[in-house]
Amino acid sequence: MNGERPAFEPLFSSVEMRAVEEAYPGYPDSMRELMLRAGTAVGELAMRRFPDAKRFTVVCGGGSNGGDGLVAAEALRFGGQEVRVVEAKSGEKELGNPDVIVDALFGTGFSGAPRDDAAALIEQINAAGVPVVSVDIASGVDASTGEIAGPAVNAALTVTFYARKIGHVVAPGRFRCGELEVVDIGLTGGETVCRLARPGLLALLPRRKESGNKFMSGSVLVVGGSPGLSGAVCMVGEAAFRADAGYVTVVIPRSLLPPVELNLIEAVKRAAPEDENGQLTSEALPLVAELESRAQALALGPGIGRSDETRAFVRKLLERTTLPAVVDADALFGLEPGKWASPVVLTPHSGELARLLGKDSAWVNEHRLAAARECADRFAAVTLLKGADTIVVSPSGEALVCEEGTPALATAGSGDVLTGVVAAFLAKGLEPALAAAAAAVAHGRAAQLIEPQVGVVAGDVARMLPQAISRNR
Repeated sequence: MNGERPAFEPLFSSVEMRAVEEAYPGYPDSMRELMLRAGTAVGELAMRRFPDAKRFTVVCGGGSNGGDGLVAAEALRFGGQEVRVVEAKSGEKELGNPDVIVDALFGTGFSGAPRDDAAALIEQINAAGVPVVSVDIASGVDASTGEIAGPAVNAALTVTFYARKIGHVVAPGRFRCGELEVVDIGLTGGETVCRLARPGLLALLPRRKESGNKFMSGSVLVVGGSPGLSGAVCMVGEAAFRADAGYVTVVIPRSLLPPVELNLIEAVKRAAPEDENGQLTSEALPLVAELESRAQALALGPGIGRSDETRAFVRKLLERTTLPAVVDADALFGLEPGKWASPVVLTPHSGELARLLGKDSAWVNEHRLAAARECADRFAAVTLLKGADTIVVSPSGEALVCEEGTPALATAGSGDVLTGVVAAFLAKGLEPALAAAAAAVAHGRAAQLIEPQVGVVAGDVARMLPQAISRNR
């Protein structure tokens, strides 16, 4: 209230949504009332969204979603449209010659793969070559996870009720739902373990105090770099500054000092011992320990390399550091579950997460929420899985999803920028899961501010961070 924007929005699973419906006064008799409101809204929105359409085919399943579809068909007829109803349980497969198809085959309770007859109907819907309006969620998408185990409808518009579901925002389901309309049908309440991180989350960031200094504004220690990858350290350091950290120190192999001095002007640089490949080893541990006393967060891994000695250094540092740490890039390679001395945030993309879990990246892409939860549980660390739907999962299983990004973020160095923002927010005292989610929001909002959205490089994103943060506080 008072003009404040929400930091979070609930994302419901099918079980959580069912609990909301069952709490509605008069349940189960009241379901007919809810169905009437829902189906009428679908019919009216379909006509409004496609005003030139005259012929509609409504494909109905046997459950409550099909009931919504039958009500939608009546609303369309009342609006003067020509309507054909295809009921899946009758075995009918002739869709006619519609301008628009209404998909009311499956609802939020669906999971797994459709049976052969339903799968064939979904494929026929997709092959019709006309816009599809899905009721509640595109049929074939698991509303609780976003997973797709078989054929799924490609919707142009999805009309859902009361609140968004997990499958609307988590891939691959998010890419099947098209434009999303949320309709109020009178439901209230409900608890969820998955929430959408909104721009209002950035209002939780501590503001600088007049009595403060550069260390009190957030001091970040960055450890990484190897030959050919000095830019990664520079991007992390710049992003930490742009995300309002007051002080940044970078620890790099001795041979990288000249290029980093030239490209990261504001940061303090400390050269550390290196091996014959120019990578950090455990001999750097005393230097890092010395610098920890003036830092509030550690960013570990950008461009650090993958030698056996470097991996041993990463493992030992995480076992000893007193700082909350964000671990990214090469530091994730070969990382083993350990007893971290301090909170840890892991920030893998799907390929890195697949290696951590001993699976392939295709499996991770198909089971994003489950993969992030498995990683968070196995490593006892907050896990940030990057993507169009960046997912942040705590070891407890609670999840935050961010959808603020743009395709422009698919560029080299973008992940390093995100690491720097996470580190800055950790240094400002945010709890790890909140720091990770807020960083994903700031990162995505910064990308949105870039014009044009062509030829974007990671440095452009970093430079937009101050505007993204200040506009949403």
